[in-house]
Amino acid sequence: MEEKKVEPTKTNVKKANLLDHNSIKHILDESVSDIVTSRGYKEDVRLSNLKLFLGVIIIVDALVAQFYNKKFPENRNFLIGCIILYVVLNAVLQLILYTKEKNAILFTYPLEGSFTSTGLVVSSKLPRFSDQYTLTIDSADPKSISAGKSVQLTKSVTQWFTKDGVLVEGLFWKDVEALIKDYAEDKEPKKKK
Repeated sequence: MEEKKVEPTKTNVKKANLLDHNSIKHILDESVSDIVTSRGYKEDVRLSNLKLFLGVIIIVDALVAQFYNKKFPENRNFLIGCIILYVVLNAVLQLILYTKEKNAILFTYPLEGSFTSTGLVVSSKLPRFSDQYTLTIDSADPKSISAGKSVQLTKSVTQWFTKDGVLVEGLFWKDVEALIKDYAEDKEPKKKK
């Protein structure tokens, strides 16, 4: 299988405010997504679409309740039903975020032509007041027989940024690709000698 290789370009410089932890994490997460998708993984947006769908239903429910209540203030049963629906859908949305999404920045489908039946879940952490960025690659379906072991990289963000806040993409690219390679090698069947 031919691997699509995209190298970072000098024209698209990514710069972060080094005093803003969210700015640093956002640039690193965005770069990780670019790197993983450049390796042939296609993004799985089903969970995002489900969250958007639930969000739209919640908004429509809230609007209906607001305007219906103004027009027909005597009908409290309908308003109570809207409030219950609102609470239930918000609970479902929070449950999805807590159980499925966690710190995930990217969900993928399995590689085309791959023997594996599971994609990746790429997640990251950058604790507040810390310079240690942790990137984790897991199987999207950890119970699958083709799931690989979780691999993790923890490194100081000072390794990847200049003092001006410019991301040294070549170094970051190498580290992330090495992590993807570690995950892929762990899943390959062992060759008999």
